[in-house]
Formats: sequence, structure tokens, C-alpha cells
Amino acid sequence: MFESAELGHRIDKVIYDNEVPKLREALLEAQIDLAKLAKFQVIILISGVDGAGRGDTVNLLNEWMDPRFIETHGMGDPSDEELDRPMMWRFWRALPPKGKTGVFLGSWYTWPILNRVRGTTKTADLDQSLERAKRLERMLVDEGALVLKFWMHLSKDKQEKRLKLLEADPKTRWRVTQRDWKHFKLYDRFRRVHESVIRHTSTAEAPWIIVEGFDARYRSLTVGRVILDAIQKRLTETSSITSEVHAPPPLPSIDQLNIIKTLDLTQKMDKKTFQDELEKYQGRLALLSRHPKFQDITVIAMFEGNDAAGKGGAIRRISGALDARYYNIIPIAAPTEEERAQPYLWRFWRHIPRRGRVTIFDRSWYGRVLVERVENYCSKADWMRAYSEINDFEAQLVRHNIVMIKFWLAISADEQLRRFKEREKIGFKRFKITEEDWRNREKWEDYEIAVCDMVDRTSTEIAPWTLVEANDKNFARIKILKTLCQSIEAAINKL
Repeated sequence: MFESAELGHRIDKVIYDNEVPKLREALLEAQIDLAKLAKFQVIILISGVDGAGRGDTVNLLNEWMDPRFIETHGMGDPSDEELDRPMMWRFWRALPPKGKTGVFLGSWYTWPILNRVRGTTKTADLDQSLERAKRLERMLVDEGALVLKFWMHLSKDKQEKRLKLLEADPKTRWRVTQRDWKHFKLYDRFRRVHESVIRHTSTAEAPWIIVEGFDARYRSLTVGRVILDAIQKRLTETSSITSEVHAPPPLPSIDQLNIIKTLDLTQKMDKKTFQDELEKYQGRLALLSRHPKFQDITVIAMFEGNDAAGKGGAIRRISGALDARYYNIIPIAAPTEEERAQPYLWRFWRHIPRRGRVTIFDRSWYGRVLVERVENYCSKADWMRAYSEINDFEAQLVRHNIVMIKFWLAISADEQLRRFKEREKIGFKRFKITEEDWRNREKWEDYEIAVCDMVDRTSTEIAPWTLVEANDKNFARIKILKTLCQSIEAAINKL
């Protein structure tokens, strides 16, 4: 696998000095064209063995390229803030927007590799991490990103020679640390893990580019040319990056029965019972949020539902029981320009809370398979792949001890019409009703099909949907509070 990167590649200084000015000019022009079109972002991973010039390569790219359009991230040891969240959070928040280039020194491969070499994880753990990395890269590519992965390689002899050369020069001695020599002693073990990583994650959409790192001139020209060629090629492409899928048709509804139609929307709760139950479960929620073990978990409550189904009212009953310092409500509307310049999950990853916090999403990432699907805001390929991307996203959250609670509030078409008319008559509720609400109502059946598909494909054991019969607001609010309390209690009892 590393044979071609151990041949002793070298570039003569005269050739290098002649080629670099032309390469730099072309890179700057490509950056400007990329920024003008802003159709995709470039994500560059710089990985490899110690002493192979990873840091020098990153510094060189910053020197050669326009600083307005490039962002560099040195992903060292995670901070306390980052450790409080799933591992991928730190990378998602650092993704460049469309039109820019992001360079990562250290990536989502770094810690899985180190942990496996050190023996703190097993091969199965590494394989799972690699699968998550592949799914992330596939999603980034499907969302239009250009992903370039460089692996800087040195043979064992050349790594030792490189470290000794650096250590012998007073000007560069500081670059060699005890950690470098410790890793050198583990070279054979690193190589085995590196081969496994490259073999499993060099995919058609994001292949590894292995570069011999001993000769700086060869390394620099190779990386620069690959980046230039890749950007220029993508800039000239006119076809869509995402091809259409040929998925089988949905199951025919022969008997007109689906998961939504099975809900008993006639369930009600009288006012007195509601007040008693509200006080009971709000008090229970308040005590749970003050439990000493609550600081070791994170709660995400996510609300979807028919227009006018009562999401806002239910959310207020939750927030009324919590300390305002420890919860956050995220209302999700149409994406902003900043959000449209990123993969669609980016705007949700950025709001993942720290431990000991509650975040409530009023609408969510399920817009991709609901509104965007029904209104044709994205292609069939986009919303079809979104099911697995969402399941993977939620699995990462749950794996990090996040309590994931998903509510779908269902009302009948007749009840929705009644609430729409009521909103039009009451002054302080008039802002809640828009032309879009009336337009969505005309596609009731399309939305119902989309909701049923969503539940079938994303109601998992670790993140199930709770379907809430919401024709009666009192009944719905208590069911939501009760479910929330039970989910938090179960999580605390597991600790």
C-alpha cells in the first residue's frame, strides 16, 4: 500500500523554483473562481506519520493561498467543551461554507488511530469509528463538498533519519518531542493500523492520496497540484453532483390504513385533571433536572407535528418547569444564507448542548424528509439518503449519553381547520397563521404519507418516535411531560 511512497521521490530545486510561481498563481485564481460561484466547499485533511511534513504542508497552503478564502484548523487534544459533546461536533462546527476551503491538521481519523495503537480500544471500536467517518464523508460529498484526503508517509528508516536531522539542527530541534520518539518506537504498530484505516476508508468519493513526505519540494508540489486539479475539475462540471436514485415505489395503501390513522384523536382530559397532572409532572421534571446525576447527561427534546398541533404550548409547559439558565429553545425556520452554505445537518450540530443541559427543537432536521420532500425543495436522492444520515446523526448523539426524545403531534384535518379560523379571529394569535399554512393544508395527504415514511424509517430502538394524539391540548401536554420525565428517569437510573 505504501510502496510508491517509499521510492525516494525528489524534485530538483531549479524545477521547483520554476514551477511554484505558476502553481501559486493558478491556485489563487481557482480560489477566486470558487468564491464567486460558491457552489461547493473544499475540505482538505492532512494526515500521516510524524515527521512527514504535515504541519509544513498546512503552513505552505496558508502561504500560497488567499487567506480570505481558506480556514485552517489544528485539531489537537479536545477541550472540555468538546468532550461534553459527540466527537464529530468539533469538526462539524469547523466546516467551511461553500466558496471556501477548510484545511484540517488532524481529523476524525486521528483519535481512533491513536486509541487503537495505544490499546485503549479494540479492532471493533476502530472499525465502527471508520464506518462513521465514511458515512460523514459520503454525506459531505452528497451535499456537494469536495473532500481531499492526503496521507503523508515515511518509511521507518526515513522517519528516523528525518527526526534525527531535525533534532541535530538548533533551529529545528524544538520540533522533535518525546512523543515523536515514543511514536517512532511504535512505528510497526502504527503502520498496521494506518494500512487498515486507508484500506477501509479510501472510497470512490473520498480516496486517500498517499504522498512521500521526506522531500519537501516533492511533497509541496504534489499536494498543490492535486488541490489545483481537483478544484479546477469541479469548477468546470455542469452536471449535478447527486445522481437520482431508483428506489422502489412505496408500499401501496390497499386498505388506507397507516400509523397516523391508527391514533385515537378523541382522547381528552378535563381541566381539573389536567391542572393536577400538570403540577405533578412539572414538579417531577424540575426535581429531575436538579438531580446530581443530571449533570452527566444531556437532553434533546424535538418537536414536529401538523401545523397548529400545539407544539409551542407544549414547549412552554416544559420550559415552565426548568431553570432558564440550563435550557435552550431552538426555533427552526427556513435556512438562512449562512445555513444554506453548509450541509443541512450543520445548523443542528451547532446547537448540540453540553452535559447537564436541555435543548428543545421546535421543528428539526426532519424538515429534509417532510417539507423539503413534499414541496420539492430537494431531490428524491437527497431526501431518500437523509433517512440513514439522520439515523446516524441520532446514533452519535445517543452514543454520547444524550437522551433523545422525539415527539410528533398529530391532529385531524377538521381540528386544524378549526384552529386556523380561531387564529384568524384572535388578535394576539393572528401572527401564527400564514398563507404557507393554508397552502400546506392542501397537501395534507402528501404530508401524511411523508410522516408515515419518516416514522417507519427513523423510529429506532435508541431514538423512537412518540406519537402524540393532540386534538385535545390538555391530553397532549400531559403525555409529553410524562414521556419526558420517564425518559430522563431511565437515563439517570442507568448511570
